[in-house]
Amino acid sequence: MADSPPVNSAASWLGGQAPRAIGLGRSHLFRVIEAALDPFILVGTLWGLALYGDGRMTPACLILGVIVFSLSFPGASQLRLSVARMVFNISFHWAWIVGLLLLIGFSTGYVNAFSRSVIGEWLWLAPLSQVLAHLTLRRVAPQLLRLQGPLPRAVIVGMNPQGEALARGITGSDYAGIKLLGFIDDRGDERCVKQDKFKLVGKIDELSDFVKSNRVQFIYLSLPMTSRPRILQVLDGLKDTTASIYFVPDMFITDLIQGRSDAVCGVTVISVCDTPFRGYSGFLKRSSDIVLSLLILLLISPLMLLIAILVRLDSPGPIFFKQRRYGLDGEEIVVYKFRSMVVTEDGSEIVQAQKKDARVTRLGAFLRRSSLDELPQFVNVLQGRMSVVGPRPHAVAHNELYRKLIKGYMVRHKVRPGITGWAQVNGQRGETDTLDKMQARIDFDLDYLRNWSLQLDLYVILKTIRLVFKDSAAY
Repeated sequence: MADSPPVNSAASWLGGQAPRAIGLGRSHLFRVIEAALDPFILVGTLWGLALYGDGRMTPACLILGVIVFSLSFPGASQLRLSVARMVFNISFHWAWIVGLLLLIGFSTGYVNAFSRSVIGEWLWLAPLSQVLAHLTLRRVAPQLLRLQGPLPRAVIVGMNPQGEALARGITGSDYAGIKLLGFIDDRGDERCVKQDKFKLVGKIDELSDFVKSNRVQFIYLSLPMTSRPRILQVLDGLKDTTASIYFVPDMFITDLIQGRSDAVCGVTVISVCDTPFRGYSGFLKRSSDIVLSLLILLLISPLMLLIAILVRLDSPGPIFFKQRRYGLDGEEIVVYKFRSMVVTEDGSEIVQAQKKDARVTRLGAFLRRSSLDELPQFVNVLQGRMSVVGPRPHAVAHNELYRKLIKGYMVRHKVRPGITGWAQVNGQRGETDTLDKMQARIDFDLDYLRNWSLQLDLYVILKTIRLVFKDSAAY
């Protein structure tokens, strides 16, 4: 395994922590504040500018305020994200709202009912006010927690990796709103995973008495799902307490890919491994691929023509290199690239390019380092074989090798392969000369499947553009 596998990294990109990491205590104060903060800021700035600029509140502004509130409520949680991630999220959602409003406004002529100066100032003041409001909330959040009185107390039953991950989340957050008393476990300190920060406070048989004597409000059961009799025994012993009880699933559950409940012929089922692109999400993903690939092909067509001429002049051989790859559901597809080597290998054994590889042409070295050799793959996107963002496709020979060595390797083919991917923008680009490097790449690919969103795709695209000018991992 890699030294630092990307646990929930897609949910915490740009350095933030996963927004669904842990509840906010008994009052859920911050959930209420964050749900209302963005809508009130957007509407408040609009109405404030209208009163200041026009001296009155017009019916058009009142109606627009109601529309904006409905589009932005409830506001997203930003408290545990990094500042950069927060600014990106606010900008993304604001751009979406503005784009929709302008489209409706110009198509209906409704835009003429507003003062141009008021709308112009609102376009920059509203998101700036959102950022300032969220930064202020971060500063005052600890004080708000203290004003609520003593923090609710919690214990975790089962000192194991998932229980310790929860404990680190509680103790490492300024906004958790929970006081962790410790772990309940039948094993002694010498058998539990050592953690200086956490302590054992009792045995499982003593749980009910401990909860009542210490006024514990939250109990997190971090027992293996195979311990069903033990879990039932614990639940039975807690029936005479008023504590809220939660399950902390073990790795069998947390390793689900797009886990969700469904019904088949009236019977409830839970997906263990599924694609994130079902129904509306699938339509959104494919639509964005078509629009982006068409736009990009129009913009880069002169560049592609120039590269094609240079490839022809640089060395003998075809302009394009066609290679068989695995696509959606493991079906073979043909992927296009500008030829960057003197050979066009596509057999049962393929040697990955290495530094100072003699097979790479003079022009090919530049094309590979800058990723310009992959531009023809936007045609693959239009064909429906690939996506703009997704797990990078590997040669068939490499797939057949690594599917036997890495658990879950083929799960990455639940989606279309991408021109760029979450692994590539996190440093997993270039030669995978060790099993650990390929394992790290697969970890990021599966993380992308678990946490896909249109925002994540946009972030990957923007970061890919930046990496094209500075990344030296490809050769």
